[in-house]
Amino acid sequence: MSETSSPQTTSSGVRLHELRTFDDFPDWITPDELASFLYESLKPYEDPLPQVRQGITDALEPEHLEPGFILIAEQDRKPVGALLMLRTGMKGYIPENLLLMVAVDPSMRGRGVGADIINRSFEVADGDVKLHVEYDNPAKRLYERLGMVTKYAEMRYRK
Repeated sequence: MSETSSPQTTSSGVRLHELRTFDDFPDWITPDELASFLYESLKPYEDPLPQVRQGITDALEPEHLEPGFILIAEQDRKPVGALLMLRTGMKGYIPENLLLMVAVDPSMRGRGVGADIINRSFEVADGDVKLHVEYDNPAKRLYERLGMVTKYAEMRYRK
């Protein structure tokens, strides 16, 4: 493991690992295991597992942009929270960073793990951060408490 920094213990009592490359993964978790953790912990707002795996790749080895990072909250060598941050390649009208996914194990929710991960991502991210959240997702309240504001409603056209 060649983590960019030593894991830090957060106010919620978990160890937070910062990953910048695939070589930074701790020996107790693989990228596929992280994808499974995210997929399961994001329910009922999860993306399909192949898209979660692609998000991990896009955070650490994007095809055309500079890499972002991954934060993993760990307790007893098991993930209890994780966050994927992508670089957008933009600045100003589109923030420099996209918080793609953040998840906390259901048994650990309400203990500050999510806030610790998100706050750390704000410290580590170079520039502003945006995220997409469904209006009925209870995590929306956490994002607002941490200082995020609604600027636009996202609209999509699907083919």
